Amino acid sequence: MVAEQYSRNLGFSATYNFRDVGGYRGLDGRRVRWRRLFRADSLHRIGEEDAAAFTALGVRTVIDLRRPTEVERFGRVHDRYGVDYRNLVLKHIDWEEVEHPEGTAHERWLADRYLNFAEDGREAILDSLRLIADPVAAPVVVHCMAGKDRTGTICALTLSLLGVSDEDIAADYALTTEAMAPLTAYLLKTSPEAVRGNEHMFDSPPAAMLMFLDDLRALHGSVEGYVREIGLTGTEIAALRRHLLED
Repeated sequence: MVAEQYSRNLGFSATYNFRDVGGYRGLDGRRVRWRRLFRADSLHRIGEEDAAAFTALGVRTVIDLRRPTEVERFGRVHDRYGVDYRNLVLKHIDWEEVEHPEGTAHERWLADRYLNFAEDGREAILDSLRLIADPVAAPVVVHCMAGKDRTGTICALTLSLLGVSDEDIAADYALTTEAMAPLTAYLLKTSPEAVRGNEHMFDSPPAAMLMFLDDLRALHGSVEGYVREIGLTGTEIAALRRHLLED
């Protein structure tokens, strides 16, 4: 369950999926701290009308999971905010190359994409979790293009390491569905080719995240087993829990 101590959705005018992942109950009943870790869609759209509100969050580190071609085409968070910008490219198969025929079990299709992130994107996942675990780097914003899939995977792994239940992780992931409506409308005006024919990529059914977490455990024993396998140390996991969970 979640305790609403702060506004989860930040409500920026043109960054549609920017939200705080704090408040969820984790290990030993301790809550995830607010205003330490944010998830978002691309930050290149933060303009003058949102500059003061974004600055007030005190963000120190931005983790951009997008490919260099996406960054070059759309831009990145502005230098004026003085953040430590890290373009940690999460490698994966191009989704456009993966068939999604009529009658496909959509949740299964998405979960398979997230498993691909976990395998092909190990380097970026490890580097992202290390930054999130470092209290000096906080507050951190992790984002991709829509803040749904690559970002959702990083946030799911983080919350799971903090002891948040799968149900709450899936519910947090599913909040993106509401944000997709204005984002999709924006993309239809500016980059319609990103939406048309790819409509199946823009929803966030909680069952997809639950399947992904189940599958990851089946393959690696546990989420902690997976992150240790890719190189995250026990010391780093302890640091993550120490600074992201309330006392």
